[in-house]
Amino acid sequence: MPATSKAQQRAAGAALSAKRGETKVSDLKEPSKDMYYSMSAAELERLASSDLDDLPDHAADESQG
Repeated sequence: MPATSKAQQRAAGAALSAKRGETKVSDLKEPSKDMYYSMSAAELERLASSDLDDLPDHAADESQG
């Protein structure tokens, strides 16, 4: 499942970093923290590795095209 926005991709990357022990969970902001607790490392890896070229900055930007 690829990310739907650049913001989602970045949040998944931050959550994945915490899952790997590279970042403290307490340093995560709310969207990343939610992802950390609700998703597996494999799911986070798929989101975080999404290509950013065609993604809007935020999911709401997609409908404003």
